[in-house]
Amino acid sequence: MTGSTKEPEMSADDVCGFLDQLDAHSIRIWLDGGWAVDACLGSQTRRHGDLDIVIEERDVPVAVAALRGRRYTPVPRHDTRAWNFVMGDDTGHQIDFHVITLDEHGRGTYGPPENGEYYPAEALTGKGTVRGRIVECITPDWLVRFHSGYHVDETDWADVSALCERFGIPTPIEYLRFR
Repeated sequence: MTGSTKEPEMSADDVCGFLDQLDAHSIRIWLDGGWAVDACLGSQTRRHGDLDIVIEERDVPVAVAALRGRRYTPVPRHDTRAWNFVMGDDTGHQIDFHVITLDEHGRGTYGPPENGEYYPAEALTGKGTVRGRIVECITPDWLVRFHSGYHVDETDWADVSALCERFGIPTPIEYLRFR
């Protein structure tokens, strides 16, 4: 988002519109973050400031070009990397790219291989819905795991507790203070 004072927001309609755009280019993605949580739950539970996506490195140039055609530009952030960056427009839409390279076992290497960060193959098998549309997303158990290991807040707790309750996942230790 460049030059806008509007608070970023990605609605369900925005998500579906973006997915339509990628479908037109035969680009496969997985929802991650808050929208993946809501997709797994089958309904929107809160406002979303962005849309986190997992995308294969080979598809990034076409996805970025398509977004540039819709007036998206890079959003400057301190943590921008080739494998993790944000594009936004002046109307408050933001897409947070998590770029992977799939190996022969379906595991998605995230960043340089020497970093040892990846999306396990089983994490990339989730299905959910956004406005009745079936979408691929990170699985509930991996969404809970990925919501750990950093300073968690009330929004994280809302996401994690809903997933744990719906899917019978044990609550991670860092969330016990919210109970």
